[in-house]
Amino acid sequence: MAHLDVRIGSLRMANPVMLASGMMGETCASLQAVAKAGAGAVVTKSIGISPRPGYPNPTLIVNEGSFLNAMGLPNPGIEEFSVEMKDIAHIHCPVIGSIFAASPEDFASLGAAMEHMGVAAVELNLSCPHAKGFGMEMGTDPEMVRSIVQATKAAVSIPVFAKLTPNTHRLVEVAQGAEAGGCDAIVAINTVKGMRISIEAKRPILSNKQGGLSGPAVLPVGIRCVYDLHAALDIPIIGVGGITTGRDAVEYIMAGASAVQVGSAIATRGLTVFSSLEQEIRHWMEELGYDAVAEMVGVAHETQ
Repeated sequence: MAHLDVRIGSLRMANPVMLASGMMGETCASLQAVAKAGAGAVVTKSIGISPRPGYPNPTLIVNEGSFLNAMGLPNPGIEEFSVEMKDIAHIHCPVIGSIFAASPEDFASLGAAMEHMGVAAVELNLSCPHAKGFGMEMGTDPEMVRSIVQATKAAVSIPVFAKLTPNTHRLVEVAQGAEAGGCDAIVAINTVKGMRISIEAKRPILSNKQGGLSGPAVLPVGIRCVYDLHAALDIPIIGVGGITTGRDAVEYIMAGASAVQVGSAIATRGLTVFSSLEQEIRHWMEELGYDAVAEMVGVAHETQ
């Protein structure tokens, strides 16, 4: 039988399918539900220094099976979130703390706070496409990304992952900046910038006008980004964007991902998506003659 266990730095997972940040990551109870459903690891909602209410409605559009959202990074702030996560030890898989900030110093402070509450790794949100002063506004400058990663690494003893945006022509340069700062893995991708217009109201539908597109529509974008990054980096990559089936996940792995994250598919397949993806990945591994996930990582490059 094929073995699905995965290791990224010191992070060990029973399978390569992780919960992506932004879906069911607000409470210990929701993270535990995902863990029980079979996720190899779970990522919290992105948390900042202070509480943020986010944008007013409408913040989400269902777009032919994909989703366009502009939430505005609503969160309770790190202090209140620490209280919510007091039972983190009861979550039966590794927990990764997602953080966002406006400076390297604040990223470092948040990373230290996340480590104190018991997370197994920190994911730097350098890619949200619709929150002014955060996310991709900082995450498209390779030198700034290097500084953020370096500051966070100096503040924690757990792995640090950088989640990057596809909304830049400098993706590889940005990833190389993260690698130079000591990053343990790259997470690619976050949502793709988009917009819809209400022709009846003659105005953008989202209150923020622009939002981030997720779901099946972005699958080819994510696979291309992971493929490019694998060719340029020496650190692991975690693929995310549009994964609905085990075949999708195997595409990411063959492009160069050591593990994958799933978010929007929960809305269409329910929580059973995690156990289903595990079974589907195992099926493809056995069908194609692979005994371990690591054997598949980047094989699409070897046939060129």
